[in-house]
Amino acid sequence: MKLEVGVLPGGAPNSLAGRIAAMREKIDAVARTAGREPSSIALVGVTKKQPREAVVAAVEAGLRDIAESYVQEARAKLVDLPPVRKHFVGHVQTNKAKAIVELFDVVQSVDRLEAGRALARAAQALGKRVAVLIQVNVSPAERFGVAPESAQGLAEALRREGLEVEGVMAMGPLTTDRAAISAAFRLAAQAFERVGGTTLSLGMSGDWEEAIRCGSTMLRIGTAIFGARV
Repeated sequence: MKLEVGVLPGGAPNSLAGRIAAMREKIDAVARTAGREPSSIALVGVTKKQPREAVVAAVEAGLRDIAESYVQEARAKLVDLPPVRKHFVGHVQTNKAKAIVELFDVVQSVDRLEAGRALARAAQALGKRVAVLIQVNVSPAERFGVAPESAQGLAEALRREGLEVEGVMAMGPLTTDRAAISAAFRLAAQAFERVGGTTLSLGMSGDWEEAIRCGSTMLRIGTAIFGARV
């Protein structure tokens, strides 16, 4: 299936499958240059505001991780997909914890104990395992996320609640200053070292190269694959 969605970056392949393959090749090349094993970096397709057919086509093209930000949107798009790991990357509202646990396998954006407790209760009630990441705030423009120095304490509290804390997520600062982006990602990586786990989710379409160099094990890519949001 050849699918074009949104407005594509200049020079991008015409098909969605082609863009996913090209993105993976770029990731692998940067990883090798940074002295890292390419297979250690997961590619998550962020399908927020993209049509369901784009999600289906991406999975058919081999993408095994899909991320959404809104529960209502995810309900319509993620149902009856082939096997794929579903990530929630939006702000966790406690009144939607049950729906989040029902729909998703990973919650990347836990930034307070209240939200974690709500997820833990929902997971226990549903008898479902859900992995979580601590969202760390390393950007002046970001509203959500715990301070890097508080991430370890939050992780320990969430583990006592029975949640499987697999690591840290952060969003880079909104700037073209590559040194500032790298500095922010290094703060997140230091928090990850204290939190522990297997996953450091850093890097989006505009800053994924810096993320790889700072140790990211998971990239959340939307525009570079799907084009501008519809």
